[in-house]
Amino acid sequence: MIKNNSIGLNVQKALCALFLFIILSVTASQCFAESKTSEKKNTCRQYSDMMSSLFYFIQQNYVDEVDPEVLYEGAIRGMLESLDDPYSSYLDKAEWRSLTDTTVGNFGGVGLQITKPYESTPEKPAYVEVAQPIENSPGAKAGIISGDLIIKIEDVDTSTISMEEVLGMLRGTVGEDVKVTIRRGKTLEFERVLTRAVIENPTVKYGMIENTKTGYIRISSFSANTAKNVQDALDSFKENKYDSLIIDLRNNGGGLLSSAVDIADKFIDSGVIVSTKSRLKYENSVYFASDKKTVVHNIPIVVLVNGASASASEILSGAFKDTKTAYLVGQKTYGKGSVQVPNSLLDSDGFKITVARYYSPSDVNIDKKGIMPDEEVLFPEFSEEEEERLEKLLSSNVIEKYVEEHAEMSEKNIETYASSLCKEYNLDGRVVRKLIRNEVDRTKPSRLYDMDYDVQLKKALEIVHSPDFAQKLSSVKTLKEMEEESEESKK
Repeated sequence: MIKNNSIGLNVQKALCALFLFIILSVTASQCFAESKTSEKKNTCRQYSDMMSSLFYFIQQNYVDEVDPEVLYEGAIRGMLESLDDPYSSYLDKAEWRSLTDTTVGNFGGVGLQITKPYESTPEKPAYVEVAQPIENSPGAKAGIISGDLIIKIEDVDTSTISMEEVLGMLRGTVGEDVKVTIRRGKTLEFERVLTRAVIENPTVKYGMIENTKTGYIRISSFSANTAKNVQDALDSFKENKYDSLIIDLRNNGGGLLSSAVDIADKFIDSGVIVSTKSRLKYENSVYFASDKKTVVHNIPIVVLVNGASASASEILSGAFKDTKTAYLVGQKTYGKGSVQVPNSLLDSDGFKITVARYYSPSDVNIDKKGIMPDEEVLFPEFSEEEEERLEKLLSSNVIEKYVEEHAEMSEKNIETYASSLCKEYNLDGRVVRKLIRNEVDRTKPSRLYDMDYDVQLKKALEIVHSPDFAQKLSSVKTLKEMEEESEESKK
């Protein structure tokens, strides 16, 4: 009995996967349109007919009544998962709505861009992961960062609920509170109460770094307006007579390829910015720099990257590196060298599928490899003992209570209070001061940068002002040179 039931479930999954072609053939008809031979056409038609028959066979004969929507979603997921491509996936109603919301740019909620695995196992529960907090949002002001796991929402285990249910719990009436439990690293856990707000998602923040002539641009994603906003930043820097520039692409998961190309075009004189290659001719493109350069010639530029810099961020940083336009500082990037196109389906849902791979100016695809910065700078890691002490500090809520009782704390006040906490909890002062600043800033616009805490930014500023910057930049190796060196070392 058990064996037969298992076979039945497997058959159902297989048939669900096959049914996807019915939907795709109705909405796109790609298979027939792109077939080059009658044999190929016949094969596609044969599979389509089989899947249509099998779908209705399940509906009529399966031992239990099956919701057509369950078959529909299972079919699409199964077909896209069979591609063995993590970037080609089905987007259910909640995920499609989330994509639409963040593209539009404002919505109600707590301001956390999140992901969630489809499957949950005892070894790896499907907790919600924070991809990126949105600037000035309740989540960002509460100190939640990229990579944090939301393991509970209002004491509900997030591994046991769907993405749609997660979004339903995080979003709601503006002004109302929602409690989340955060896990950071392996063991550190703490709670935060977030007050829902209207969320706006600006993609560019900029300003002059204090007491310098260095302009600082932080790009959180690449949308239709990002290139224009970058130009606004450059115009502002010009008015302030800037002599150097830092572009922060850390935790930028990507966005529109065209936006990254338009931004690169402001910095690069000539030549290829990026190319895309596909088996489909119309997806093969080469993007060249034009005469639109708006940046002062030979101005020192440093680009900050880390492990969450992906896709369009890597297009931009790869173009800078290969053309020796900027010096890269930070950590190795994520390694997503492919282009996806999102498509809506029949029921307020959709899917995204990889249509091409992109290549840097030196003709290198960095998929699953990433880009190593020209100078690696890592944040100090906590030991297990430090994590325990930090968890104790966070769970005590002493910082929240102190800041509430001492409004308008100055930087000197922060430093004095941090010193007392460091003695009590035996923690790095840089970290404790950051926690206090987060709490002080909860009711204010977030700071553009935190030079005290941010060791990578501090190093970038040091490099961009170094007298031998031009020499450093000229010695930068292209991605092709690095790839060839790596292959040679394996021989």
